Amino acid sequence: MNLIASVLHLDRKAVRELKIDGPYALHRVVYSLFTDVRSIQEKQGSKPSGFLYADLGGDFESRKILLLSNRSPAQKVEGQYGEVQSKSVPAEFLQYKAYQFKVIVNPTRRDSASRKLVPVKGREAITDWFIERAQNSWGFGVMRSKLQINNIEVLSFKSKSQQKITMARAHVQGVLTVSSRKKFIESFRQGIGRGRAFGCGLLQITPLVAGLDE
Repeated sequence: MNLIASVLHLDRKAVRELKIDGPYALHRVVYSLFTDVRSIQEKQGSKPSGFLYADLGGDFESRKILLLSNRSPAQKVEGQYGEVQSKSVPAEFLQYKAYQFKVIVNPTRRDSASRKLVPVKGREAITDWFIERAQNSWGFGVMRSKLQINNIEVLSFKSKSQQKITMARAHVQGVLTVSSRKKFIESFRQGIGRGRAFGCGLLQITPLVAGLDE
């Protein structure tokens, strides 16, 4: 499947007029760039939207958002704001053995008794959670000595229906080595963990070695 990497550039005027003042506002802006191709049944069945994003932040003058999608985004938000620059992801980009990576994740576990999702708290616990999930579910291994949990934050905001959402996020970076090419490509394409609708799960990767995997 063809994948497209894009960067949405927003200047100060766009940030102000689009009222980007929190996670839901940014979610709304990103989702406006894509036509929703899912049916009501597919949405209710939690079929992925086909795109991921990560807020790269910015300063007083501008903001950048990284996008990965299975279809082209609109070139501007609501027809007039910002600028989107896109390029296709070459198939060989996902064929390397090792990568440096950054990712924002929503670390959670399902409680065995209540079956409710509970946040994983603390750097050591998040490190353990990430290493375990990477090897068992995401198709790659990570070196504990090079794994960094740079920032842990708890976001609280309201959805379109005014439902209060509380979400923990951790900013993780390190080195990964591919153990299952199929799972790794799927993790890159669909994102990892939960919270993907609100900017989590997009693997930002850079090949670490020159040679392609055999």
